[in-house]
Amino acid sequence: MDYLSQKKYNELKKELEELLSNGRRELAQQLDEAKSLGDLKENAEYHQARDDQAKLESRVLKLEELLKNATIIKKSKTDEVQVGVTVEIAKKLASKTATYEIVGTEDADIFKGKIDLNAPLAKAMMGKKKGDIFDFKLPNDEVVSYRIINIK
Repeated sequence: MDYLSQKKYNELKKELEELLSNGRRELAQQLDEAKSLGDLKENAEYHQARDDQAKLESRVLKLEELLKNATIIKKSKTDEVQVGVTVEIAKKLASKTATYEIVGTEDADIFKGKIDLNAPLAKAMMGKKKGDIFDFKLPNDEVVSYRIINIK
Protein backbone atom coordinates (compact mmCIF):
# COMPACT_ATOMS: atom_id res chain seq x y z
CA MET A 1 0.00 0.00 0.00
CA ASP A 2 1.35 3.41 -0.94
CA TYR A 3 0.61 6.32 1.37
CA LEU A 4 0.51 9.80 -0.15
CA SER A 5 -0.31 13.24 1.12
CA GLN A 6 -3.08 14.94 -0.82
CA LYS A 7 -0.52 17.44 -2.08
CA LYS A 8 1.80 14.70 -3.41
CA TYR A 9 -1.15 12.84 -4.95
CA ASN A 10 -2.14 16.01 -6.81
CA GLU A 11 1.47 16.59 -7.96
CA LEU A 12 1.81 13.05 -9.28
CA LYS A 13 -1.58 13.22 -11.00
CA LYS A 14 -0.54 16.46 -12.70
CA GLU A 15 2.76 14.88 -13.77
CA LEU A 16 0.90 11.91 -15.23
CA GLU A 17 -1.49 14.16 -17.15
CA GLU A 18 1.49 16.12 -18.52
CA LEU A 19 3.27 12.95 -19.61
CA LEU A 20 0.14 11.57 -21.28
CA SER A 21 -0.50 14.72 -23.24
CA ASN A 22 2.54 16.87 -23.93
CA GLY A 23 5.21 14.27 -23.12
CA ARG A 24 3.92 11.70 -25.57
CA ARG A 25 3.26 14.31 -28.24
CA GLU A 26 6.77 15.75 -27.97
CA LEU A 27 8.34 12.30 -28.14
CA ALA A 28 6.26 11.40 -31.18
CA GLN A 29 7.60 14.54 -32.88
CA GLN A 30 11.18 13.64 -31.92
CA LEU A 31 10.72 10.15 -33.32
CA ASP A 32 9.29 11.51 -36.58
CA GLU A 33 12.18 13.97 -36.94
CA ALA A 34 14.73 11.24 -36.17
CA LYS A 35 13.15 8.87 -38.70
CA SER A 36 13.40 11.55 -41.36
CA LEU A 37 17.19 11.59 -40.92
CA GLY A 38 17.48 8.24 -42.67
CA ASP A 39 19.04 4.88 -41.79
CA LEU A 40 17.59 3.88 -38.41
CA LYS A 41 20.39 1.39 -37.62
CA GLU A 42 22.96 4.14 -37.20
CA ASN A 43 20.63 6.97 -36.26
CA ALA A 44 21.65 8.13 -32.76
CA GLU A 45 18.75 10.60 -32.54
CA TYR A 46 16.26 7.82 -33.26
CA HIS A 47 17.77 5.49 -30.66
CA GLN A 48 17.82 8.29 -28.08
CA ALA A 49 14.18 9.12 -28.80
CA ARG A 50 13.26 5.42 -28.43
CA ASP A 51 15.10 5.29 -25.08
CA ASP A 52 13.31 8.45 -23.96
CA GLN A 53 10.00 6.93 -25.03
CA ALA A 54 10.68 3.77 -23.00
CA LYS A 55 11.52 5.89 -19.92
CA LEU A 56 8.37 7.97 -20.37
CA GLU A 57 6.15 4.90 -20.71
CA SER A 58 7.80 3.30 -17.69
CA ARG A 59 7.12 6.44 -15.63
CA VAL A 60 3.51 6.55 -16.89
CA LEU A 61 2.95 2.94 -15.79
CA LYS A 62 4.54 3.60 -12.40
CA LEU A 63 2.43 6.71 -11.81
CA GLU A 64 -0.79 5.01 -12.92
CA GLU A 65 -0.16 2.10 -10.55
CA LEU A 66 0.87 4.39 -7.69
CA LEU A 67 -2.17 6.64 -8.04
CA LYS A 68 -4.55 3.70 -8.43
CA ASN A 69 -3.34 2.06 -5.22
CA ALA A 70 -2.62 5.17 -3.16
CA THR A 71 -4.07 5.75 0.26
CA ILE A 72 -4.35 9.44 1.06
CA ILE A 73 -2.94 10.23 4.49
CA LYS A 74 -5.54 11.98 6.58
CA LYS A 75 -4.37 13.90 9.62
CA SER A 76 -6.11 12.63 12.70
CA LYS A 77 -5.79 13.18 16.40
CA THR A 78 -4.06 10.14 17.83
CA ASP A 79 -1.95 9.32 20.83
CA GLU A 80 0.33 6.84 19.06
CA VAL A 81 2.91 7.06 16.30
CA GLN A 82 1.46 6.13 12.91
CA VAL A 83 1.61 7.31 9.30
CA GLY A 84 0.68 10.97 9.01
CA VAL A 85 1.69 12.14 12.48
CA THR A 86 4.50 14.45 13.46
CA VAL A 87 6.67 13.07 16.23
CA GLU A 88 9.06 14.95 18.47
CA ILE A 89 11.79 12.74 19.94
CA ALA A 90 14.90 13.18 22.08
CA LYS A 91 17.71 10.91 23.09
CA LYS A 92 16.78 9.31 26.39
CA LEU A 93 18.82 11.60 28.64
CA ALA A 94 19.09 14.65 26.37
CA SER A 95 16.99 17.79 26.13
CA LYS A 96 17.66 18.55 22.44
CA THR A 97 14.77 17.29 20.32
CA ALA A 98 14.21 16.33 16.70
CA THR A 99 10.87 16.43 14.91
CA TYR A 100 9.81 14.10 12.10
CA GLU A 101 6.66 13.63 10.09
CA ILE A 102 5.96 9.99 9.22
CA VAL A 103 5.04 9.86 5.51
CA GLY A 104 4.83 7.51 2.56
CA THR A 105 7.82 6.83 0.33
CA GLU A 106 6.92 9.40 -2.33
CA ASP A 107 6.59 12.21 0.25
CA ALA A 108 9.79 11.40 2.13
CA ASP A 109 12.39 14.18 2.34
CA ILE A 110 14.74 13.94 5.30
CA PHE A 111 15.89 17.53 4.77
CA LYS A 112 12.32 18.67 5.43
CA GLY A 113 11.90 16.34 8.41
CA LYS A 114 9.67 13.90 6.50
CA ILE A 115 10.72 10.28 6.94
CA ASP A 116 9.50 7.25 5.07
CA LEU A 117 7.28 5.00 7.16
CA ASN A 118 9.60 2.15 6.07
CA ALA A 119 12.74 3.87 7.38
CA PRO A 120 14.31 2.09 10.36
CA LEU A 121 13.74 5.05 12.69
CA ALA A 122 10.07 5.32 11.71
CA LYS A 123 9.60 1.58 12.17
CA ALA A 124 11.17 1.80 15.63
CA MET A 125 8.68 4.53 16.63
CA MET A 126 5.50 2.98 15.20
CA GLY A 127 2.84 2.31 17.81
CA LYS A 128 4.70 4.15 20.56
CA LYS A 129 2.97 6.77 22.70
CA LYS A 130 4.03 10.04 24.30
CA GLY A 131 6.54 9.29 27.04
CA ASP A 132 7.51 5.87 25.64
CA ILE A 133 11.17 5.00 25.28
CA PHE A 134 12.38 2.99 22.31
CA ASP A 135 15.73 1.73 21.08
CA PHE A 136 17.10 2.43 17.64
CA LYS A 137 20.08 0.65 16.12
CA LEU A 138 22.43 2.94 14.21
CA PRO A 139 24.26 1.77 11.07
CA ASN A 140 27.43 1.25 13.16
CA ASP A 141 25.43 -1.18 15.37
CA GLU A 142 25.34 1.27 18.29
CA VAL A 143 21.95 1.23 20.01
CA VAL A 144 20.51 4.58 21.06
CA SER A 145 17.48 5.03 23.30
CA TYR A 146 14.97 7.73 22.40
CA ARG A 147 11.96 9.15 24.18
CA ILE A 148 8.73 10.24 22.49
CA ILE A 149 8.24 13.87 23.58
CA ASN A 150 5.15 14.73 21.62
CA ILE A 151 2.84 13.43 18.88
CA LYS A 152 0.88 15.84 16.69
